[in-house]
Amino acid sequence: MNLAPLTQRFVLHFGEMGSRWGINRTVGQIYALLYVSPRALNADEIGEALAFSRSNVSMGLKELQSWNLVRLQHLPNDRREYFQAPEDVWAIFRTLAEERRKREIDPTLSMLRDALMEQPATQDDIHAQARMKQMHDLIELLTGWLADVQKMDSATLIKLMKMGAKVQKLLEVAGSVKAGLTGRAAAPKLAVPPADISEETNRS
Repeated sequence: MNLAPLTQRFVLHFGEMGSRWGINRTVGQIYALLYVSPRALNADEIGEALAFSRSNVSMGLKELQSWNLVRLQHLPNDRREYFQAPEDVWAIFRTLAEERRKREIDPTLSMLRDALMEQPATQDDIHAQARMKQMHDLIELLTGWLADVQKMDSATLIKLMKMGAKVQKLLEVAGSVKAGLTGRAAAPKLAVPPADISEETNRS
């Protein structure tokens, strides 16, 4: 199985970038190949296309399966296992985000919660705990937002991403309206309109 020049360039680049994201270069290349392949591939085809040993392909596929980034398939009258990446790129994004949260963010949140429950013994500990509280609150806010995003269907998520700076403008307008309503609610209610107050004063 020979790779077309365009596919080969994508696969090689994805392997290099994967190593920067904390993913094994071999795993990155296998995933890139499955992502652009028009059909599911078996381990022999993957090894032949990328010039990888069977053991490297097997380990790479197991890693991708642990991340829920590939689907296992079986074809009629064929005992071999075939693998394919999800077609919906937004489904891939949601899966990656969820897996990274479980592996990287959740353990950090757990540690921070434990640290915040401890009684600080020194001024340095008080300062450190305050900084940890800021980090904890930020991570919780981001994970809450991510959980909301995970519930959106792909079409809604695309619309949200395309809004860009419009979201900020919408929040500014909402903030202005809220401030105006709050100001109105806080203003004292007059039994007599301002124009009538001077008339009442002159009569007395």
